[in-house]
Amino acid sequence: MTQAQLQETANQPALIEEPGVRNWRDYFTFNTDHKVIGIQYLVTTFVFYCIGGVLADLVRTELKTPEVDFVSREVYNSLFTLHGTIMIFLWVVPAGVGFGNYLIPLMIGARDMAFPRLNALAFWIIPPAGLLLIASLLVDAPDAGWTSYPPLSLTTGQIGQSAWIFCLLLLGTSSILGALNFMVTILKMRTPGMTVHQMPLFCWSMFATSALVLLTTPVLAGVLILLAFDLLAGTMFFNPTGGGNPVVYQHMFWFYSHPAVYIMILPFFGAISDIISVHSRKPLFGYKAVAYSSLAISFLGTIVWAHHMFTSGTPGWLRMFFMITTMIISVPTGIKIFSWLATLWGGKLRLNSALLFAMSFVGMFVIGGITGVMVAAVPFDIHVHDTYFIVAHIHYVLFGGSVLGIYAAIYHWFPKMTGRMLNEFWGKVHCALTFVGLNLTFMPMHALGMMGMNRRISEYDPKFESLNFLCTMGSYLLAVSTFPFIINAIWSWMYGPKAGNNPWDALTLEWMTTSPPAIENFDELPVLATGPYDYGMSNRNTEVDVPLADEREPVLAAGPSSVLRAEPDPNVAANPEDRK
Repeated sequence: MTQAQLQETANQPALIEEPGVRNWRDYFTFNTDHKVIGIQYLVTTFVFYCIGGVLADLVRTELKTPEVDFVSREVYNSLFTLHGTIMIFLWVVPAGVGFGNYLIPLMIGARDMAFPRLNALAFWIIPPAGLLLIASLLVDAPDAGWTSYPPLSLTTGQIGQSAWIFCLLLLGTSSILGALNFMVTILKMRTPGMTVHQMPLFCWSMFATSALVLLTTPVLAGVLILLAFDLLAGTMFFNPTGGGNPVVYQHMFWFYSHPAVYIMILPFFGAISDIISVHSRKPLFGYKAVAYSSLAISFLGTIVWAHHMFTSGTPGWLRMFFMITTMIISVPTGIKIFSWLATLWGGKLRLNSALLFAMSFVGMFVIGGITGVMVAAVPFDIHVHDTYFIVAHIHYVLFGGSVLGIYAAIYHWFPKMTGRMLNEFWGKVHCALTFVGLNLTFMPMHALGMMGMNRRISEYDPKFESLNFLCTMGSYLLAVSTFPFIINAIWSWMYGPKAGNNPWDALTLEWMTTSPPAIENFDELPVLATGPYDYGMSNRNTEVDVPLADEREPVLAAGPSSVLRAEPDPNVAANPEDRK
């Protein structure tokens, strides 16, 4: 008996036979089911991703030639301001929350999140915030960049800048509510017998992400409120003309915004760990090292922010401190990279779309990580600061990392969410187009930065034209790459082949229920008959005594992950038809 068969047999009493069926109207309502909220997050954020991508292509179209010939300088500034804000705060950050909402309760054997109504509220804050930001483009768009440094942000249009501030305050509130919910759910709602060392690594990553959100997001809210006072009430917190200090704004802003990089990437570190182990059919190498490296990244992420400010008059001793801490944070990240490579090495690889995106994630993130260590060094950072080298670095981290991680997670968990399989041919086409477009767009930017081309400008020296032309063509290819995915996702959701409950023969608990899961996930609390990554592990005893519904005998299973069957939840009716 394989480990997957062992796990499925042990959880047969917890399996609700009929898959969950939702009316399409449920996805447009204030629904408290964590799975509905997860889908709401993912679809909504993907719409914002498409909008942000259109803005990016407009920016790249202007940059195709050295002259201002497509949009004016003012419009250009607004385009890249909204592009950066949307991609960070309305796409990557809430997309991780979407996967967390859908998967965390299933992975830990819970029936829902700890605070379902708070969960729904956290989502419904996002659409009006995003619409407010986009609507500002039609009236008085913000044009001070996604960082909104004063004094520049204090000299632009009040309406647009105020809309930007209010939008980020709303999104920050949503993040705090979601993070609180995740931490309580993971700490208090695991199925009886599941220790923290038996959780899937996605749960560890979401816990580390949530801790980082709760620690840093209030600081962003505080600095934005002070900026709003300067803008609207005439105070002088950051306005140098009245004795204010704009460098203080930078410290407070980056205290959140550099950890935000890890808020955007940590959830997908966990997802990639799960995906690589499943599709290489091997136990994940160094489970505990990978788990605790997430917590180390969460801690170290709060003491590296000032490496963004090496050119802001930072004292030499402080530069040295932040240079060292920034380099040290590459150590726990490297632990994850080597774990994934060791897991892949010698595995029985299933080269489907999910694994191809996961391996692309590893390669592209390594490039972003190497350039990150480079810009952590003070002398090199001073040379390339505010050049296109920084643009290339951040996009290899966030597009080569987070976005490829999002796609890998979608291809892996789409069968669980919909009950149907995505088309593998078009999935591989999507992966190939994305991979080529990504490198064609952002790889030449390293050379542009080393040659001295400044970012955030619409006019540049003609010697940079050929490389900018390549970047623009790559951005168009990235835009084209989304069409096979959109068509594939919609078609497969409606007409794709049935997936079954566990098409990947995975071991984690989300695959121990129907696809899509029933409204309350499990008929009884699930049990752990094997570890989450015990692929190929030998069993001392493969005979599993599966108790009847009215019996509570132990599950006889091999290995240290074996636990006793949990007692039924007394708060849930025995008959599913009696539940509300």
